[in-house]
Amino acid sequence: MLLVLGAFAVVPLLLPWLVSHIGARAFYVAAILPVAGFVQAAVFTPRVMAGDIPFESYAWIPPLGIDLSMRMDTLSWLMTLVVTGVGALVMIYCRWYFRGKSENLGQFAAVLLAFAGAMYGLVLTDDLVVLVMFWEVTSVLSYLLIGYYNKRAASRRAALQALLVTTLGGLVMLIGVVLLVVDAGTSSISTILAEAPTGPVVDAALVLILVGALSKSAIFPFHFWLPGAMAAPTPVSAYLHAAAMVKAGIYLIARLAPVFAIAPTWRPIVIGLGVFTMLLGGLQALRETDLKRVLAFGTVSQLGMLTVVLGYGTADVALAGLALLLSHALFKSALFLVVGVIDRQLSTRDLTELSGVGRQAPVMATFSIIAIASMVGIIPTIGFVAKEGVLAALLHEAAGGAVWGIVALAGIALGSVLTAAYGIRFVWGAFWTKRDAAGERMPQTEWPDPPIGFLAAPVVLSGLTLVAGFFAPWLDKVFAPYAEQAPLSTPGVAAPEHPAHLALWHGLEPALWISLATILVGVVVFWVSRAWRPVKRLLPFTAADVYNAALRGVARLSVVTTSFTQRGSLPVYVGTIFVVFVAAEATALLASQELRAQLDAFQTPMQLVVAPIMIAAGLVAVRARKRYTGVVLVSVTGLGMVLLFATSGAPDLAVTQVLVETVTLVAFALVLRRIPSRLGEHNASVWPVARGVLGAAVGVTMAFVAIVATSARVEEPISDAFPELAYELGHGRNVVNVALVDLRGWDTMGELSVLILAATGVASLVFVTHRADTLSRFSPLPSGATRSRRPLVETSDGLQQGANERGSGRMAWLVGGQRVRPENRSIILEVIVRILFHTIIIVSLYLLFAGHNLPGGGFAGGLVAGMALVMRYVAGGRYELGAAAPTDAGRLLGAGMTIAVACAIVPLFFGAPPLTSTFFETELPIIGHVEFVTSTLFDVGVYLVVIGLVFDVLRSLGAEVDRQAHEARQGRPGEVGVS
Repeated sequence: MLLVLGAFAVVPLLLPWLVSHIGARAFYVAAILPVAGFVQAAVFTPRVMAGDIPFESYAWIPPLGIDLSMRMDTLSWLMTLVVTGVGALVMIYCRWYFRGKSENLGQFAAVLLAFAGAMYGLVLTDDLVVLVMFWEVTSVLSYLLIGYYNKRAASRRAALQALLVTTLGGLVMLIGVVLLVVDAGTSSISTILAEAPTGPVVDAALVLILVGALSKSAIFPFHFWLPGAMAAPTPVSAYLHAAAMVKAGIYLIARLAPVFAIAPTWRPIVIGLGVFTMLLGGLQALRETDLKRVLAFGTVSQLGMLTVVLGYGTADVALAGLALLLSHALFKSALFLVVGVIDRQLSTRDLTELSGVGRQAPVMATFSIIAIASMVGIIPTIGFVAKEGVLAALLHEAAGGAVWGIVALAGIALGSVLTAAYGIRFVWGAFWTKRDAAGERMPQTEWPDPPIGFLAAPVVLSGLTLVAGFFAPWLDKVFAPYAEQAPLSTPGVAAPEHPAHLALWHGLEPALWISLATILVGVVVFWVSRAWRPVKRLLPFTAADVYNAALRGVARLSVVTTSFTQRGSLPVYVGTIFVVFVAAEATALLASQELRAQLDAFQTPMQLVVAPIMIAAGLVAVRARKRYTGVVLVSVTGLGMVLLFATSGAPDLAVTQVLVETVTLVAFALVLRRIPSRLGEHNASVWPVARGVLGAAVGVTMAFVAIVATSARVEEPISDAFPELAYELGHGRNVVNVALVDLRGWDTMGELSVLILAATGVASLVFVTHRADTLSRFSPLPSGATRSRRPLVETSDGLQQGANERGSGRMAWLVGGQRVRPENRSIILEVIVRILFHTIIIVSLYLLFAGHNLPGGGFAGGLVAGMALVMRYVAGGRYELGAAAPTDAGRLLGAGMTIAVACAIVPLFFGAPPLTSTFFETELPIIGHVEFVTSTLFDVGVYLVVIGLVFDVLRSLGAEVDRQAHEARQGRPGEVGVS
């Protein structure tokens, strides 16, 4: 089972490539995997019947007790057959449905197969937390499938609506799962059901879990998303909204009901909402003229019925509920696929436009009627077996005085009436010869015969409803272990003398007469509904109206909140942060009963020299009137820290600090080009006294926090063991670097994510339309020039050659420099950059690979390489930057993050925790002793991310700003985002 699940994770990645080569026939290949899952489940049938439950487990997150465990009991076995069997037939159907279409087909095939894999994992997992993960994966994948026609506004709205509703329910369910897991002390579903915990926490958890289940299965008040999801392609409707996704909530209810149905909060929610949904969906189905929406609201109605039956929680009802679950998956997916055939052949699903199709398509009409017969509950289909079993079991409960048994019986009876009515309406609308308002026979709709393969899936599914009906006694034996988990009856109701059994014929019992009565009344309701239409709305508003109003309310609230808090004033933002900081920290300091302080005048003589300079620079910076002056003075404090680090035994920090200060100064200089040079030139500073008081308060507070924090330790710090751990675990002598890439690798992973977000944020402020690489697409040379190699020493020949090619005697030390205006060029700077660039790159690589044992590392090396790019840009302008790095910054950022993530994931395949490193050493001829630690690869990822960050800042704040300024000087706006 785990192997099949793994295949479901890998094979979808290959489908886009396969579709691009063989088109829609790739769905045949995609069907192989669901078939394999179906065959495996079929092979396990004897073991499931014998109670020898197949179980596989892999310890995934041992500290949390979360396992990738797969357990195939009776309920999981049935759901696996439904998910894989219907999934395989839908894949085959897709080959014909999408014939001649290619737009996004590879992505659709991959997502559909991945969805099948997510459902496969959901119904088989024995871990409740993993179930929630699969649950959310199905929501995301269904969003992509529903929105397949992404150019249609209706599809996008329907996809977003389904995602929001089901995801919101999933988040609520997650809270319930956490409560249940914590109360039970385990996340194993089988263990929780075996122990059957009770209490107020469990009751609250069950309510929250039911919210998720009801939202997933489109039960009122979450029912409105399902009819809207009919904007999806028909194969999606047949699979997700008949056999798979909407069954996830039903599956969860069926899983918990045998144990938790006696909880006081269970039946009022499950039966009450289930009955209401059943009636609401049935009434709406009678008003629809779109065949697909008739089935959609019919599905809503039948999901309500399944919720009532499988959520009732007694043995006889549970047994019939599994039969009802199987029958619904077969007949409803068959009917959706039939609608797909009609729509594909006629380009319409409006039943008022169809007439006489049944005479021209007798095979399709026959099997559609069989499917409808199973839905209505007519012998000898499995639908009849299930319906009679449900009515008989609920009749016993109602006769015993069970209140919810009476409600459920009445609801099922009324729901069955409506089911018969809209079932007949579907057959009449799709296949019958109709008459117009004047009583004249409507013209026969011309029917082009579809390929035989197109009808194969609905014919097989419909035919199985008949086969399953005759195999009812065998199904009774298979389903019995599930029913035996539930009590025989509701507390206070006598147990039945003879347990119910699934059979095609039980004789002339009361349940049979109730069933026949619902069908006859359903015929009357259909006949009346042809001439009478109910009011447009039963209530002045619908659930969809509430949903839309909620979205509008959230949007308006966000606008009001943003308008109130985001005033567009940076001093207000910073001041707010500082006020909160002073208030919070000062309160904590004053409220503390004991404060320790251990102060030394100084630790090294360098502090006596550097500290006064840093203080003086900070004070002068406050009085600076030019922005650049203020930036330089602030950098003095940073460079002072370099000296303090260097003299305190932290050369790594000193190197990193000087590089960060330099890059920061360059970034500030780039930004300052586009804003006034003098402070207060446009907006004068206000409230100087208040700012001074707040600044002093922040300084004093921060000083006290530093004093107290450094004196508060009472235990030996863990960092004292870092030198030993660095060598023993990380096989390196540079404690700082080993800590970053090994001991505290997760922190570094988070910092890489922050760096990428920062680069993206900076670029998004400058690039309006896109941020793709455009510098390297254009030649950095002026018209007529070439990139031939030139001598580095000026000679008369060289000067003459340059004069002939450029009309100037200036040497092209940097090719991009020829695009710089003459007054901005510096030959000395170009020579220095040309000579030093490659050396600096080599130094950065040295720092990268030497950093495990010597000062350096990926961060310092990346900053050095970034400084080399800064030099190229400063000397030669934006075109020189394109020549120096002819790639996109996003690729460097993505490649670096990918390498870092791979270093976290790969150890999992070898049974080790994430980011675990290993060590290799060997003796090589000439080279000698060679050591390599795999965490160096993680450092390579850091190196690429840092280079990508610097490059992105140069491209956005440097090159793009240059381009915009150039176009402004030329008097043409140009296209923002294109260099």
